[in-house]
Amino acid sequence: MIESKLGFIGGGNMASSLIGGLIQKKIVHPQSIHLFDPDINKCESLAQEMGINVASNNQTLVKLSDVIVIAVKPQVMKLVIEPISAELSEYRPLIISVAAGIESSSIVRWAEFDLPIVRVMPNTPALIGKGASGLYANEFVTTEQRALTEHLIDAVGVSRWVKSESDIDLVTALSGSGPAYFMLFIQSLVESAVKAGLEEEVAKALAVQTAIGASELVKHSELPLQQLIDNVTSPNGTTEQALKSFASENLKAIIDNAFTAAHKRSAELAEELG
Repeated sequence: MIESKLGFIGGGNMASSLIGGLIQKKIVHPQSIHLFDPDINKCESLAQEMGINVASNNQTLVKLSDVIVIAVKPQVMKLVIEPISAELSEYRPLIISVAAGIESSSIVRWAEFDLPIVRVMPNTPALIGKGASGLYANEFVTTEQRALTEHLIDAVGVSRWVKSESDIDLVTALSGSGPAYFMLFIQSLVESAVKAGLEEEVAKALAVQTAIGASELVKHSELPLQQLIDNVTSPNGTTEQALKSFASENLKAIIDNAFTAAHKRSAELAEELG
């Protein structure tokens, strides 16, 4: 277990999943965690379920914490930071922000002084411990704080560091929004199978397991992706016909256009919200 005391501002799904992962994997003792959320019922529910502490307000939470995880909607981030700027200045905790689109420079500006800040772009599979998160550290984050952050975030999946803050927008388009892309592909595959006569429960079960199996095979294989694709594809076989259809519809261009659109919107949101 790590000895650092953690404070969570915001008790929504992402915060509760991270708290649950940290406790389940015995990375942090429940009594080392404090939470504040304006929804008192939410605080009390999480405290009872997970054995954590509830702070009376954000100012008190900062005083009790070495690390502050801010898991609020980006639209209210400024309203959260400004009232606790004095406490942040005095206690100087590590800030881990999972608020999409809020740049570290904006947090520093609202706090009115330099802070060690790590931005995290998680995704919804983190709710079941299968998340994929991009991490960016500003220049005030120490090597020890980077290691600590990685240890914490890996409690709900896997994480990777990016070199520049603008890369977080790329991560948003890739893994942040990515679950919806794969879910849409599964949904479309199931609908096609059902339309052709397969029972929906059978189609869904097989499509989901195929997606899991393909992902695990890619994860554990040292072969290039194209080689793995070729291994499924027999000359003049069924897979080859499907892949030819994808090629004729220019599937790669469709995916590239979708990724570019998501990336552009992520950058726009960062400018709007900051």
